Formats: sequence, structure tokens, C-alpha cells
Amino acid sequence: MKTRKMNLNEITKAIDPIVAMRQNDWYLVSATNKSGKTNALTAAWGGFGNVCEKKAATVYIRPQRYTKRFMDESGRFTMTYFDFDKYGKALGYMGSRSGETEPDKIKNAGLTLTEIDGQPTYEEGKYVIICKTFFRQQLDPENFIDLEVRDVSFPDKDYSVMYIAEIEAAYEILG
Repeated sequence: MKTRKMNLNEITKAIDPIVAMRQNDWYLVSATNKSGKTNALTAAWGGFGNVCEKKAATVYIRPQRYTKRFMDESGRFTMTYFDFDKYGKALGYMGSRSGETEPDKIKNAGLTLTEIDGQPTYEEGKYVIICKTFFRQQLDPENFIDLEVRDVSFPDKDYSVMYIAEIEAAYEILG
């Protein structure tokens, strides 16, 4: 697989930090645990910015998601973006299955797992961002000022865990 390392300033030109987080630009959050097993989930919530003087990515993961265990154990994760028109079905599949009950879900989605800088990504991806978590906190329902946002976003009261991570590297996947 051929890749091109991107300057971190380039990534927000390739992935708009506001628009990319809309419904049809999902991405995969992937992490590998200490035993070398990788799991992933489809995400749509998140953003980029400067946090604690670090170029950072923020993702939100529901506490019951199997991938959360991998993220907590490894302290690192990747965000892989795809051509949605081509891989939207695979992303939908990844978001609707648990790797805990379907160990081959990546393969079953038609994706090819690979690594860049020792971190998981996919040959079919377009861009990958490699992240190292430096902060995590579960969203507290009492801290929502707009209760409608809370109630619409979390009808099952499964409040996400916010992960803020330093962006260590970004790559364009060329094939």
C-alpha cells in the first residue's frame, strides 16, 4: 500500500473539520489492544482543534461500544476516512455490528486491515489520522445546558465518552 505523509496543516484542507462530521462522511475509529487484536466502529461525531497546545482530534464513543475497550487499553486510535460513495455500505455495516459478537466484521464488511506507523487502518481508506489520547471524560447529563440536545442525542441515556487526542500523524492513502 502506498501512502503519503501529510503535513498536519494539510489535513483540514482534505477533511473539513466542520462539514466532514455530517452523516454521509462517516469515518472508522480503530484501535489495537495489547494482544494485537483490532476493532473498529463507525463514527460521525468529532472535530479538530488546538487543545492544550496540541493539534488535537476529539471523538465521542458510547460506553457500551466494544471498540472503547481497545481505545482505553491502547491509548491510541486512528480515524480513517473513505470515499463514502464507494464505501458507505461497508461503513454502515461496521457501525451496525459488534466485533465482540462478530470477530470477522472488518473482513465481512469487505475492508482490508493494514497498519501505518504500527496503527490500524484500511487499504480502501482515503485518509488516516493517527491519534494518542491525552484526555477522556464521560459526558455528564447534568452538564447539558440545552436539554433538548441531551434528550435527542441520548434517548437511552448512554452518554458518550469524549476522547481528546494529539494528532501524531496524518497520511493520504494512495492505494
